[in-house]
Amino acid sequence: MSEIYLILVVVLFALAISDLIVGVSNDAVNFLNSAVGSKAAPKWMIFAVASLGVVAGATFSGGMMEVARKGIFHPEMFVFSEIMIIFLAVMITDVILLDMFNTFGMPTSTTVSIVFELLGSAVAVSLVKIRAMGETANVLGDYINSDKALMIIAGILISVVIAFTVGALIQWITRVLFSFRYDKRFKYFGSIYGGIAIAAITYFMIIKGAKGATFMSESTVDYIKNNMMTILVGSFIIWTALLQLLRWLFKIDILKIIVLVGTFALAMAFAGNDLVNFIGVPLAGFESFKVWVSSGAAADGFTMEMLSGKVKTPTFMLLIAGLVMVVTLITSRKAQSVVKTSIDLSRQNEGSERFGSSALSRMLVRSSVQLTEASRKYLPRNISRTIERQFEPVPVNDTIPLADRPAFDKLRAASNLIVASILISIGTSYKLPLSTTYVTFMVAMGTSLADKAWGRDSAVYRISGVFAVVGGWFLTALIAFTVSFIVAQLLIWGGFYAIFAMVGIALFIIIRTQVMFRKRSAHEKEIDEEGSEQNINTAIVLEKCNKNTVKAIIATSKAYFLCFEGFFENDRQQLKNALSETEDFNEKAKKLKDTVYKNITKLQQDSVDTGHFYVQVVDYLREMAHSLNFIVSPVYTHFENKHKPFKKEQIQDFNEFANDLGEFFNHALHILKEEKFDQLDELIKKRAELFELLKKLEKNQIKRIKSKDVSTRNSMLYFKIITETKNLLLHLINVVKAQRDFTQETVEQTEAEE
Repeated sequence: MSEIYLILVVVLFALAISDLIVGVSNDAVNFLNSAVGSKAAPKWMIFAVASLGVVAGATFSGGMMEVARKGIFHPEMFVFSEIMIIFLAVMITDVILLDMFNTFGMPTSTTVSIVFELLGSAVAVSLVKIRAMGETANVLGDYINSDKALMIIAGILISVVIAFTVGALIQWITRVLFSFRYDKRFKYFGSIYGGIAIAAITYFMIIKGAKGATFMSESTVDYIKNNMMTILVGSFIIWTALLQLLRWLFKIDILKIIVLVGTFALAMAFAGNDLVNFIGVPLAGFESFKVWVSSGAAADGFTMEMLSGKVKTPTFMLLIAGLVMVVTLITSRKAQSVVKTSIDLSRQNEGSERFGSSALSRMLVRSSVQLTEASRKYLPRNISRTIERQFEPVPVNDTIPLADRPAFDKLRAASNLIVASILISIGTSYKLPLSTTYVTFMVAMGTSLADKAWGRDSAVYRISGVFAVVGGWFLTALIAFTVSFIVAQLLIWGGFYAIFAMVGIALFIIIRTQVMFRKRSAHEKEIDEEGSEQNINTAIVLEKCNKNTVKAIIATSKAYFLCFEGFFENDRQQLKNALSETEDFNEKAKKLKDTVYKNITKLQQDSVDTGHFYVQVVDYLREMAHSLNFIVSPVYTHFENKHKPFKKEQIQDFNEFANDLGEFFNHALHILKEEKFDQLDELIKKRAELFELLKKLEKNQIKRIKSKDVSTRNSMLYFKIITETKNLLLHLINVVKAQRDFTQETVEQTEAEE
């Protein structure tokens, strides 16, 4: 029997490694978003500093796995076999849950997930045990420490509100003092600001990191606690003097130093404290296994009082876990995806928004605008103007490629790290339950609001994004509890077979989400490249525009023919492919339209006509995408609703039309690829012939209606297809015309310049 449980311990540690990988991918947002978003240093340097922080934090980790051992349930009420089921259910659920959040680029709290997974699995095991003993659910409180879960929920609410409010207030004051053009003032006050900032971060490192180190004696910890003010004042004086000296001698960027030190501190705190979320459960399981084996008792009869005592984790295990974290941090694309979500919601400049607007976000923006306008009436005009000048952003340097531009400046990045460090330090010193993820994310959102990064053109989307992330946090608790509860029940009922089956399912889900993530990343990269902004001139825009037009016609042709082949042949997969192609084309067309403004500003100053034709091309491509969508979507819906298929006569009519339509698409592609615009009249003539065929199809359908051969729903879809196909052909010709005019105007301008 002991061999089987040893295998389960090995499974726990294998799951722990997976959990470390998916966990650090999500928690990377805590300590990377400020440095990466502000471009405070090259990426290799940011990752190197963060990696050093992770290793230091793993070394300093207290190794006290309180939550995993006794924080959520009372271990003395469970026997060894039950404890192993609880721990296995937790690890399986945690790996799946965090991997899903990473796949969709959503930051969440590993603390909350582990707490509610422990709660869910412990409740499941407790209920089975209570039922077997013939007792009622009223005694559940003897098994579960429900107060801990309630404290976590309260901590979420409190930390979200406080972090956002304090972040916004501190950043507003900071910006009023220094403005966006802070270089001159930093010559005189930069070292003092840096001394305060790094002293605060030092306090954070002591409270959240070094104080729990396994190698620190109690006397050392007491000394630090009793002399904290002296340490802080000394730190402030030393850092102020050192920063001023370095600025005089080497002209160092003080904000860059603050951001890197803050990144190191948060990474250290993450590894020193959140390490428990990933390896605490397997280590508690391993300790339980060792004590059970030495006892010689039966697995179903050995109670787990030992988990109530203190268990130190060997430093070498913590270091191994830290190294796994470092490798993941550097190589994980999912970590970059989660960081990108946070940066996109806090960037200073406009751009493509990931989230749509919602009724609640619109209401909040409307109320905020009204409140701002009302407050101006009571504020003296000269004070109001002075404050507004402090919030005037520095113009964007168009010579820097978009990928190399910071999302926000280093002053805001420093504020993010300072405020988050102080809040987490205060919460920790008062033993308040809070999440590092929640605090750092909401501070970043608060500073974004104060910096007016959420302007009138982006506020509703950014606020919706914040609500989506915060909603995901509460869903984390609900999903973690529910899934862990179900997994524990399955493990109880299925025994060892269920254990290995669930591990297999978890592995399958991870592989599946990885494939999904790669596909989505490749798709997003392709979408971004369609409308990406480079060092643009008219020739580049023309070349890119022509490529996009050719791709659009190919995509339209493919989706159109896939749609009707699938519809006529009753092939659902083919119809789904057509719908996917249509959505892809629609998204690319939208991206092109969203970047029109940026591309136009990049064109030469005298290129008004070329800009006009470029806008026309993009507009007509967008209309083509709409028309295609209005064809494919109704057909797919008709099929999914299991309505009657088209009759043979209708299919025959469409197939005859499709042959000529295919030739039309090919001719249009030939004109664009070879720039044979003198053949445009011939293409227009073919369109007229296609219109006549569509008119014939329409008349044939009217005859079928009169003879009552078709239903109303059939006719509605048929006429919808004909109408939108006409629109599609009209817009396609307009695209070719606009591309011709764009090409000719560009050539004429080039010749005139030469």
